[in-house]
Amino acid sequence: MPRTTYTPSLPGLSTTDDLDTVINWGLGADSTAYLARILTDPAAHGIDLERTAVLYMATGSEWPETRLLCEEFMLPLLREHGVRFVQLARNGHLKSDGFTVLDDSRHPERLFARGPWTLWDDLESVGTVPQQAGTRKCSLWAKGDVGDWWLTQVFGGRPFRQIVGFNADEPGRPTKDTANSKVPGRTGVFPLVSWGWGRQQVEDYLLKRFGVHWPKSYCTFCCFPVSMGALPAHLERMRSHPEIAGEVLRLEYTAMSLNPNAKLYGKRTLLEFFDPALPRDRACLEAFERELDMPWALYHVRRLFLLSADGEQRPVMRSTERVDLGRPQQLARRLLSISERHRVEAEHDPVYGRARAWIRPRTQGRPMAEELFATAPARVIDKQDKYFEREWDALISGPAAQLPLA
Repeated sequence: MPRTTYTPSLPGLSTTDDLDTVINWGLGADSTAYLARILTDPAAHGIDLERTAVLYMATGSEWPETRLLCEEFMLPLLREHGVRFVQLARNGHLKSDGFTVLDDSRHPERLFARGPWTLWDDLESVGTVPQQAGTRKCSLWAKGDVGDWWLTQVFGGRPFRQIVGFNADEPGRPTKDTANSKVPGRTGVFPLVSWGWGRQQVEDYLLKRFGVHWPKSYCTFCCFPVSMGALPAHLERMRSHPEIAGEVLRLEYTAMSLNPNAKLYGKRTLLEFFDPALPRDRACLEAFERELDMPWALYHVRRLFLLSADGEQRPVMRSTERVDLGRPQQLARRLLSISERHRVEAEHDPVYGRARAWIRPRTQGRPMAEELFATAPARVIDKQDKYFEREWDALISGPAAQLPLA
């Protein structure tokens, strides 16, 4: 079981054996509408608040207006009704790092924006962005896993129901949720689907109840606004928070320095949506430039694209090593000068400072090795997948041929 700071018997709280219902609250319109509505008459909705906890997992990168609305409208409601509100967060990248209970109270005074380790910390430390392909692994990592750890520890296999705010426009999500659930004793409940409340009904209810438009809840660096058809609104949010836009641009720029394919939106970058001729866009780009004003590093990056014994593609293996520290232009000049002397393919971004030299450019098919040196903000840690050197040597038949950095 993951390490945790959880204390099961805080003053004024039900014991864990009294719990039989957990309500997931993701801060967005859907789960907020459900929570607000049932609190008008919990018994009519089959909810015994003495045996119920509201569960929130702090991702660390929620939009400021969402947090403010929650603190203005929802926390007072939770306090008024004495609802047990549990706030959780990860302690680190690994399951063995465990999780932290940031707060467990029937009188919550604040919404915790982040915990000891966030999804942003995780992505930035390895120099990547969220992946669009497959399941939403980022959400499962930052929220699903943490909640499941707490539920497993608290209920220990006892039966309970977990209420999730999928709306009626998402009929497939309850099925996936039930199929993916690994917590013993859990039964998923999806009241908005039962009520026939789609997104419009949810927004209308919250507007009537609180007099505000409740925005969609997602991380500032989410990769899904394009696929959700929400890109225009997402970019407007960025323009309203240029400092956030600058941070996200740096995250993407760093990832693309180490891997040109690491565009935030699959085939498109966030950077290309900002026009320096437009004042609000220029504010975002200026914030990005301020974000880049930090120590940079020269990185040696290697990747392996391998096949399994039965010919299936294996997960990409990577080795990232920090070679030097310095200012971006200084490191770029050094790298470009050496690559020119050794006639190695190189490139340089004169606007924002990145330089890259390709020792082994990526080719088509597998197995294949890729190797490069690149400069980027010095936020990426040294990291190498297990057995990487063994696999590297086996594929290229000898020691790695590196660019002499002297």
